[in-house]
Amino acid sequence: MVDRRCEIAIVDDHEIVCLAFRQAFEGVVGIDVVGSARTVAELLKRHPHPDLVVLDLRLADASTPDDNVAALNAAGAEVLIYTAGDDAHMIRRAARAGALAVLRKSQPLATLVDAVERVARGELVVSTDWAAAIDGDPELAGALLSPREEEVLALYASGLKTHSVASQTGIAVDTVEDYVRRIRAKYARAGRAAPTKIDLYKRAVEDGLLPTPHA
Repeated sequence: MVDRRCEIAIVDDHEIVCLAFRQAFEGVVGIDVVGSARTVAELLKRHPHPDLVVLDLRLADASTPDDNVAALNAAGAEVLIYTAGDDAHMIRRAARAGALAVLRKSQPLATLVDAVERVARGELVVSTDWAAAIDGDPELAGALLSPREEEVLALYASGLKTHSVASQTGIAVDTVEDYVRRIRAKYARAGRAAPTKIDLYKRAVEDGLLPTPHA
């Protein structure tokens, strides 16, 4: 999404929420609201490849959050969950499926705008609701990382460059890169794919290798 306009959309049952969403992003540099819809299928039919979708946790079509997130991810879209509810189980399902964060509709619209802008810049967005849901999730499959792999993951996912991880661990840069590839492969086999550095950060938080973020 870097160096080009970010195309965003919202999936929500309520017209007033969609209207407020459009108004919130009027004049925001680098962000284009390309659509809104009541269901994910409807949105993707109109706009097959949005960059980012703000998704209501519960929709009237009885779709599940994990199926909705998976469908949007498959279309190439990142997903921010936007909810008025407090259902930890539903939030866990969305987080497990790959949602970037969970934002409350009770928060100021500026919080949502800031989160979208951060995603558009390729930055990390981790909400406390997402972190709390992950922390209480008993169904996350272990990736069975070795102690050295855990060490490399914790350093690399915290934001360090490869050469800095190599310096701190006393191993070669090529070896660090090999560890990162193996870590990604192990998470993929566990059904918790981590193709990006942000994903690796999330896996490290999920597995207790990095601290849970706080507001």
